[in-house]
Amino acid sequence: MTARDSPQSRGTSRPPVFFGGSPAAALPVAARHADTCLTWGEPPAAVARKIARVREPADARGRKLSYGIRLHVISRDTAKEAWAEAGRILDGLDPAAVKAAHERFSASESAGQRAMAALSGGRTDRLEIHPNLWAGFGLVRPGAGTALVASHEQVAERMAEFAALGIEHFILSGRPHLEEAIRFGECVRPLIPDADAADRLAAV
Repeated sequence: MTARDSPQSRGTSRPPVFFGGSPAAALPVAARHADTCLTWGEPPAAVARKIARVREPADARGRKLSYGIRLHVISRDTAKEAWAEAGRILDGLDPAAVKAAHERFSASESAGQRAMAALSGGRTDRLEIHPNLWAGFGLVRPGAGTALVASHEQVAERMAEFAALGIEHFILSGRPHLEEAIRFGECVRPLIPDADAADRLAAV
């Protein structure tokens, strides 16, 4: 969690509240009680719609929320190297496991999990759902299932694209965690021009 003051928690003893949820019933709850609303990594148009659906009831209550996104990252010196790593991960998946996972995720009670399953459709040939946004992790992994797959410069560009929508918090991970965290810190973070935005990054 990014430890940071929010308009609602500033001047109080409580920490800021980060809230994630995709069902229609969850968004008004976020608008009433959260300081930051989180989303999994969907294409920018879908993220923009979700932000708008939370912002409207929040504005009606005089509340100003911040917004965050959860993504994996495969960042390399070149896009070709990054996609080769994504391909290596994909080649290691058992087709039977992919099919079983898709059926399970599509029937989940979690609206967010069903949305992740819909991004891939259980297929392995159409996983780039937006430039540099790959749905491959969600083929067999529950939870956040998308990754930025790109050169270091392109990862920074895609993050800027989400930031332009109102995303302030980036909750990032990679596989292996340590190596990807080091690579991101050394190669991507220096490319983020806004120092304040860089300080809002949370890598896990």
